[in-house]
Amino acid sequence: MLKSTLLVATKAGANEILRFFNNDFKISNKVGVNNLVTEADHASEKAIISVIKNAYPDHHILAEESGEIVQDSTYKWIIDPIDGTVNFAHGIPLNCVSIGVEYKGEIIMAAVYNPHLNEFFFAEKGKGAFLNDKPIQVSEESQTIKACLVTGFPYTYINEPNGPIEIFEKFVRKGVPVRRLGSAAIDLCWVAAGRFDGFYEHKLEPWDSAAGFLIVEEAGGKVTDLQGNKFSVYQHKVLATNGKIHDEMIEVINNKKEL
Repeated sequence: MLKSTLLVATKAGANEILRFFNNDFKISNKVGVNNLVTEADHASEKAIISVIKNAYPDHHILAEESGEIVQDSTYKWIIDPIDGTVNFAHGIPLNCVSIGVEYKGEIIMAAVYNPHLNEFFFAEKGKGAFLNDKPIQVSEESQTIKACLVTGFPYTYINEPNGPIEIFEKFVRKGVPVRRLGSAAIDLCWVAAGRFDGFYEHKLEPWDSAAGFLIVEEAGGKVTDLQGNKFSVYQHKVLATNGKIHDEMIEVINNKKEL
């Protein structure tokens, strides 16, 4: 029932995305430049939470727009109703619903659905990762210099040494292609599917990474923080790769090696 609820909730959110996409809707701004939230975000989140509450009224919920619905439960649903809101607001079909299910502090199930491309990613702990019910695996690339990478930049720039721009420059100056799609959940899923060899970002929130993180790992990839430490969805920095370029990327990111 947990899986079926996750699938129904994800599709309910996606239906709202499609209902509003390229139509008129209200847009407002959160903290930071271009950190948008739309009427569709709220509608998608409401639809998702309604499905979850109907099935599991006692489960804890953490959602991007409405915050936490705290319950004394070992289960927590971590929800991004539209990951890639800026894309959505500009009519760019790279956005998705992203939901991770946490049990006793561990992500055990995940779904990411881009309804524009009809790509539904799903993973369950220990049971593999899937795209539209077909198993997926990370790429085989073993050299960072030959990799295709993807990243994102925070809306409020982190003014720190070795920040997003500096790391981006390390790769692109050596001719490594680094894309920016505007949706961390899609970035992670595309690493899982072998389209990208690695993804890194400096400032993600739990709803950005909770689902994609598990999907990458279940596809055979590796996810850590930028120093190579164990990853938690409750810290901001993430490096997700096919596993084969992971150590080399950590060395480059942390100025221990040049490509």
